[in-house]
Amino acid sequence: MMKILIRPTVCVMLTLSLSACGEAEETELKAWMDAEQKQAKAVIPKINPPKVYTPFSYAGKGEIEPFDPAKLLVVLARLKAASGNGIQAPNPDRPREALEAFPLDSLKMVGTIEKNKMVYGLVQVDKTVYQVKLGAYLGQNYGLITKIVEGEIEIKETVQDAAGDWTERQTKLELQEAKK
Repeated sequence: MMKILIRPTVCVMLTLSLSACGEAEETELKAWMDAEQKQAKAVIPKINPPKVYTPFSYAGKGEIEPFDPAKLLVVLARLKAASGNGIQAPNPDRPREALEAFPLDSLKMVGTIEKNKMVYGLVQVDKTVYQVKLGAYLGQNYGLITKIVEGEIEIKETVQDAAGDWTERQTKLELQEAKK
């Protein structure tokens, strides 16, 4: 029974003794802080008045506007009339071939094969090897195979330029050596 009363009694005594110690130091601390606050004076430098802002006046009214889209259309129309390359748009109704679903940079030439005196190119995409012949289409830019030789396949792509005209560009698929 005695042990049960000792613990709460010790806790109460300890709490009372600690609370008695703090009040004297607290009043001294408050007095010191008040004295320091009275002595400390903040020195705030004067701020210079802001400079007067004068906006820039653009005196280019009536002159050519550099960002006018109509200006670009005039130049494109002039270029279109001057170029007259006569390249027609690819036939959208033509049946698509399997390799036209892949971009040209994902296709790899892995070899050639000759059958019945005709040379075929071997093109790999996604671990599948396709056999292509002269006149076949591949790539997403209407690429037409124009020549197949032992080390490369020459392709003529028909692409649309910024003016909306169709232009042709030549490119190649070169034979890729096997990695060891």
